[in-house]
Amino acid sequence: MRRQAIALVLASAALAALAASVHFKPRSPTFTDNGTTLTATGTLAGLGNEDIVVTVEATGSASTMCVSPGGNPAPGQNKVAVTVTGTQTISASEIKNGTVTFRVTTPEPRQPTGKEAGCPNDNWTATITDVTFTSATVTVVQGGEVVLKQTFKL
Repeated sequence: MRRQAIALVLASAALAALAASVHFKPRSPTFTDNGTTLTATGTLAGLGNEDIVVTVEATGSASTMCVSPGGNPAPGQNKVAVTVTGTQTISASEIKNGTVTFRVTTPEPRQPTGKEAGCPNDNWTATITDVTFTSATVTVVQGGEVVLKQTFKL
């Protein structure tokens, strides 16, 4: 019984040590600005044999367009702060030799109110036309624990 307990402790320590070495492969990740969304693509190495969740949280500043109640467009006056978050769950069966490729695209940002966008009032409709992304944080969770978290300036 004692040997089994020692073996279990050693196996747990080995798994924790393996998860502690999660890293991006060279020249990874890359970020693609799609206008109002951001796509992060990369390869992770040093993973264990459990499902992972990759989360990308991107921040930036949005340009807006205002449309009057009569249908006349006008540029918005305010830059609107934007934070968007996308996730991808990858099953353990896709992880080969501790390595896997991910691709996460954030959703469209929440549309601002007329006032937030600098329109004359909230009777105007505001639409985000472009986002200048300034940073992205990639977080990798495996086995319920964060095994990698890194922020990139864009």
